Amino acid sequence: MHMVRGRQIAEANLTDWRKLAQGLHARYLIGDFGAGVRFLAAVGEAGDELGHHPRVAMGAGYVDLELVSDDAIYRDDEGTEHVVEWVTQQDVELARRVADIARDHGLQADPASVSEIELGLETGRSATVAPVWAALLTGDAGSQGRGTPGDEVRDATGRVPNLWFGDGASDSDGASDSDGASDSGDGDAAGPRGQRFHLEVYVAPEVAEARIAAVLAAGATVADDSGAPGCTVFADQDGNRGALCVDTSAATTG
Repeated sequence: MHMVRGRQIAEANLTDWRKLAQGLHARYLIGDFGAGVRFLAAVGEAGDELGHHPRVAMGAGYVDLELVSDDAIYRDDEGTEHVVEWVTQQDVELARRVADIARDHGLQADPASVSEIELGLETGRSATVAPVWAALLTGDAGSQGRGTPGDEVRDATGRVPNLWFGDGASDSDGASDSDGASDSGDGDAAGPRGQRFHLEVYVAPEVAEARIAAVLAAGATVADDSGAPGCTVFADQDGNRGALCVDTSAATTG
């Protein structure tokens, strides 16, 4: 099944959901644990009908869902097809059904609260170092290159953040136009000499401005906003860098 592009996601008008990194994310507010269980049981039945299910996390007062397909087809610039982890039409369809189920259960969505974190490591030898990080983060060699045509480390169970590799010079395909098979690779987020790791934090478009203001108020400076509004790179008081990312290509309009 072919990956769904950002514009197609926007046109689907999935008001409960936000595209962050590779997947669709939603948070529903629940009154108690039992309400969450009943909601998830209904979501499970809908998923059974489609043969596809979301990733789920539940805590006090909320249920978090992520929809992503591990068999999406991505065609690169040379026309070569890759099997990647990305949003497909089955995710869009299940997202619609989940929203209907939530309404039937009297649950309110809180799309502005969703977020996703990815790790970036600057290196020119990703093929050499990736096995080390796959073993350390997941204990599974198969997590290297999983769901991506590159060497990124992605845990099938979602226990740890994705780890991608950049050489400090590559262009980001940018959260502002996240239609590539690898949502990351933001070389411009590289920190000062000596900083190899940094974070990318994905948030919903409607909270990006407030989050940027909060980061600046805390003492950070803007290190690079050439990718804004999709990606804004900050430096803390010691010069360490991290990026705030928004997938504007999939943002619902109107």
